[in-house]
Amino acid sequence: MPPRTDDSQSGERAGRPRWRRIARHPLANLAAALLVIALVQGLFVKVYQVPSESMEQTLMPGDRLLVNRLAYAGAAPAAGDIVVFERPDQWRENRPERGALRTIVGWFGDIFGFGPSNSDALVKRVIAGPGQTISCCDASGRLLKDGEPSEEPYLGSDLPFESGTLDCESATVSLRCFPSLTIPEGQYLVLGDNRARSSDGISPCRGVAVGDGSECARLVPREDIIGAVFFIVLPVDRWGAPRP
Repeated sequence: MPPRTDDSQSGERAGRPRWRRIARHPLANLAAALLVIALVQGLFVKVYQVPSESMEQTLMPGDRLLVNRLAYAGAAPAAGDIVVFERPDQWRENRPERGALRTIVGWFGDIFGFGPSNSDALVKRVIAGPGQTISCCDASGRLLKDGEPSEEPYLGSDLPFESGTLDCESATVSLRCFPSLTIPEGQYLVLGDNRARSSDGISPCRGVAVGDGSECARLVPREDIIGAVFFIVLPVDRWGAPRP
């Protein structure tokens, strides 16, 4: 059989459908991969970066997290869940404006999960949901949920508390204390695991032993919860599921 000539090979390439030639191009494959990543992030799993130390030791600043956007499609957030949520208006405290370049870079990060993000999202742990009543503290300094003390083995730190000396009835009230709060329908109380270094849902109420917690607490509406954290992907030495 005679060898194939360059002319025959060129004719064969020309005879291919145009869409097939485009589909084989490396740039087309790159575009398809980016589209898949964008769709996965927009609908199923999103990548977020931990912005602060408020969740130490469970999550560390800079950790990259996988967030299940479908976790609450048919269920409600439960106490103990680690969630990512859009910062509610009540939580916004002099947030700086972003420049045009930073916004463009953040747009890329929002879509593909790499680099900074324009999303003003936070990560905390759900402590209580609708209908539950929360207060602090009992004689041991534990948080009370519906009158029962809560064990919180995940805490990285807590605020000072010493029964009889620095508690909820002493002359100087412990900052661990806050007034009773019943969570209304469609709202959630979220706190940081690094309680002493966390600006969270109960921060404005701390050091107040009496009154109505609903007047100072910052709750998170159900619609602002993006999803549940289920995996740490970076850094590689922290790869795995966060502790419950």
